[in-house]
Amino acid sequence: MKNLKKAALLAVVLAFVGLSAHAQKGSAFGFKGGLNYSANGDYFQSISNNYRSPDRNIGYHIGLFGKIGNQLYFRPELVYTKTKSDYDNAEFDMSKIDAPLLVGVKVLGPVSVFGGPSLQYILDTNFEGLDIDDVEDDFSVGLNFGIALNFNKIGIDLRYERGFSDNEATFLNNNNININDRLDTRPDQLILSLSIAL
Repeated sequence: MKNLKKAALLAVVLAFVGLSAHAQKGSAFGFKGGLNYSANGDYFQSISNNYRSPDRNIGYHIGLFGKIGNQLYFRPELVYTKTKSDYDNAEFDMSKIDAPLLVGVKVLGPVSVFGGPSLQYILDTNFEGLDIDDVEDDFSVGLNFGIALNFNKIGIDLRYERGFSDNEATFLNNNNININDRLDTRPDQLILSLSIAL
């Protein structure tokens, strides 16, 4: 697993180095940020449970992106993400570093579609009112796919993210609260981003 983490980090670094050395039409580098609506394990059930106060599951992200290509492009990103999820009226917070490696294609004018794997490293987890153990694996892989609008240096995209494999945290002491002893920490979220190319 350590070799996999090193290889993943090296791939992201090389992607950004390649961007700075590449000067073809359509290439870009810049900043991005936005909002996430997260469920960490059961997205559609979370929406139905929280329809009266949907802001409970809203988090944010901020980071860097690069882009190589025009009609068909490669877009690596390096993003700090903070998510919130509601479980039985208690709040689960997670901080992580995401490194999506996306491939996209323009389909009509400024509209493009994209998808690809997202390497994720969990920095911290916190469950309101309960003690939880560290997640089983702080490194995981997910999937991003979505649609983007690009107008010169400004871009907007909406994507869905889902973790590929189970990644759970265990409650150390649930104090007789009616909740499962294990918490699914896989990301399961809608992400709305604004990007600005330099």
